[in-house]
Amino acid sequence: MTSRPPIDAAYRRRTVAAMLGAMLMPAFSASALSRIQPWPAKKAAPALALADLEGRSATLSAWRGQAVLLNFWASWCEPCVAEMAQLSHLAARHAGRLAVVGVNYKESGETARRRLSGLPFAFTTLLDRNGSAFKLWTQGVLPTSVLVDSSGQPRVSVAGEMDWSGAEAAALIEPLLARCATGSPCAPRAPNSSKETS
Repeated sequence: MTSRPPIDAAYRRRTVAAMLGAMLMPAFSASALSRIQPWPAKKAAPALALADLEGRSATLSAWRGQAVLLNFWASWCEPCVAEMAQLSHLAARHAGRLAVVGVNYKESGETARRRLSGLPFAFTTLLDRNGSAFKLWTQGVLPTSVLVDSSGQPRVSVAGEMDWSGAEAAALIEPLLARCATGSPCAPRAPNSSKETS
């Protein structure tokens, strides 16, 4: 019987780390980059009164009767820019039922307009020039999206980049587009940390 040479402790740690990384890699997806939380039940919708790119004043009540996806973004934020095309397609797909409303953080209308110019479908963009809406609606993360039901009540907050074309996003949005049997807007459930089996 031959004896094995001793295994270097550093080599052992690297091997274990590599094996764990390989096992965990499939579990990570775009959703791992975002944090989905239900909107606090007792917290009403903060005020939202901002000018759009044309200088017209807009408030959240302008979209009453539709679900709203408020997306806080900036042109220098790479994850924000990565979401833009998906949000544009989402706005086109659900036009009249879901209003996608971009809220640009502390940039000029010209800067925001330049960033949006290449999108296939334009969505409403509001200018949060002093960052006050960002402070009221988010936890200080860009991008942040807030899903609001058709009565104007925020339901879910998504901090960080989200795959808006994926199943997880659809599970958040579809209930907002549907009406409950009672006639009141359905609120999506924010997924918990443990995966549910189907």
